[in-house]
This record gives sequence, C-alpha cells and structure tokens, in this order.
Amino acid sequence: MTNHAILEEDLAAILDRVGTSWKALQGGRIFFTGATGFIGRWMLESLRRADEAHGLDLSVTLLTRDPDRFMSAYPELAGYPSFHAVRGDVLSLVPDGSAYTHVIHAATDASADLNENDPLRMFDTIVTGTRNTLEFARAAGAKRFYFLSSGAVYGAQPWTVERVGEDFMGGPDIATHRSSYGEGKRAAEMLCTIYRKQFGMDIVGARIFALLGPMLNLDIHFAAGNFIRDAMARRKITVMSDGRAERSYLYAADMTEWLWAIFLRAAPGTNYNVGSEEAVSIADLARRTNKVLGGDGFDILGQPDPGWNPGRYVPCTAKIRRELGLIAQTGLDEAIRRTAAWNGWNR
Repeated sequence: MTNHAILEEDLAAILDRVGTSWKALQGGRIFFTGATGFIGRWMLESLRRADEAHGLDLSVTLLTRDPDRFMSAYPELAGYPSFHAVRGDVLSLVPDGSAYTHVIHAATDASADLNENDPLRMFDTIVTGTRNTLEFARAAGAKRFYFLSSGAVYGAQPWTVERVGEDFMGGPDIATHRSSYGEGKRAAEMLCTIYRKQFGMDIVGARIFALLGPMLNLDIHFAAGNFIRDAMARRKITVMSDGRAERSYLYAADMTEWLWAIFLRAAPGTNYNVGSEEAVSIADLARRTNKVLGGDGFDILGQPDPGWNPGRYVPCTAKIRRELGLIAQTGLDEAIRRTAAWNGWNR
C-alpha cells in the first residue's frame, strides 16, 4: 500500500523538510538492521524517494531474518535496485569484509510478549546485537553509526516530572524483569559510549517514544492502534486499566523527518528524544479516538496495568528544537485520522 495518498503526501513532506541534508548520503553504502519494522519501513520509504529525487547513488544492505517474507510483504521496497536484503540476525552478525559508509542499527522488537515471557532473549538481542553491530561497523570502516534507542532508558517517569529530558538521571527498575527492554537499551547506549571513547567511532542516537501513523500494526500491544482498530470496526473501545497512565504520540512522518535529521546533522556523541510533548491519558486517548472516528463508545475496566510503566511516558523535546530546529507538525487528532484513513477508514 505504498501508493496510498496519505502515505505519499507524508513522504513528499519528509523529502522536502529534510531538504539538502540528503546530500550527505551521496554515494553512501549503508548497512541497516531492523529495516523491516514500522520505523525501518518509514525510513526506507523516505530513503527511496530521496535517492530517486537527488540521485544519491545509494547502496543499502538490509539485514533481515527472512528476505523472502520481506520480498513478499513489501515488493516495492524489496525490488528497488539500491536495496539489497541479506539473510542474518544481529545475534550472529560478524564482519563480512565489506566496506560501508554508514550503519543504522534499529533491530529490536518492542514486544510486550517477549519482554514478559522471554526477557533473557529480549535483553540479549538488544545488548549482544548492538555489540555485534558495533564491531561490524568498526570493521567496515563506517564513518557514522546510528543507534535507535528508546525513551524506556529513563525508566518509569515520576509523576512530578511533566516531560523527561535527555539529562534525566533516572533509570529502569532492575528488580523487575519487565525492565529488560529499557535496561537493554540503556546498556546498549553504554556500549555506544564505550566504542566512541575507545575506538573513536562517530555515533549518534535517538530515544524514541510512542508513535502513531500509517503502517503501524493495529493488532499488537499498542493502545493507540488498538483503539483505532476498534473504533473503525464500530466496536466499543476497551481500556483494560484505569486509564490514568499518560502517553504522547508522535506522528510517523514527523518521526521520520526527525530521525533523518539526527542521522545527517547531529554532532557526534549526541542523543535526542524523538516524541511528542502533547500528553494524553489513556482514558482521554480512548475518548478522542472515539470522537474523531465516530466509534461506538468506550469502557474503562480499571484492571491493574501489567506493563513496565503504568505512569507517565512523555518526552521533553527542547533539545531537538533548539539544536536541530525540529518541531512536531501533526497533532494527535490528525494523527488518529490519518492512521485510520490509511487503514481504510472513510467517514
């Protein structure tokens, strides 16, 4: 569905907003892990258009556990001449003797099921996978390494902290296995710091918060996607918890612009929050989704929240505004509308 009008409009906007910064990738040889997930697909779709528009002469190698599935699911991307899918896993990744100018490391499923039922695999995939990818980049002579991290590195955000900034000194609660994702990302960031110090590597990072937009799977554990799915089907939206937890949702086109801006323009060694400052409780998210999409109402069941963070998860984005001049262009209601429209909703 890469030719959907909503998506094409968003991709055109990304291409324009990133502007001349795309030229930094001229002749680039990029190695990309995790390119088949939600974030990776947005980056690939926009990168394809940048390559076509600016004649970048790119070669992008995509590490995936299942190249055949990638070809079947996303034929437009898999068939693009500059993209080359190779079979592999970050847990077994070793240098292959090739040279790359850039490495983008995005491979980790943000899976609630994995975090709950196989936290060792979750932690190992993040930490060992990042170590392997750093070694791969070092051997390949990459001039820049990009690590896609998470706002989960800050741990549970205190209710007294309205928006958490990059200088926040908190961390995940290591007394619970539910912190395996956040603590894994935190440890992986430490590895990036070590490789930057010990081997002089140019490394930048993005700490990504909650997202919303076309191509998001509506059937996994993300509340916003589930609410949109149910409202589109004219089913009652069900909030399993008490609905007090607060989140914010950055629209995917804004996310993609920000991610490329960090990769192409950020100073070595910097990390930026990537997320929206427009906070909303889960109960209010249900109300707004129902109102925007004309659903069948919502119920709040008030059950205990089984997740790692039943509180607030909202970033401060002052640093990226100040240093890179980036702002969120799309508000929450419009993000809900555009996500639903891409999935076939037509009011």
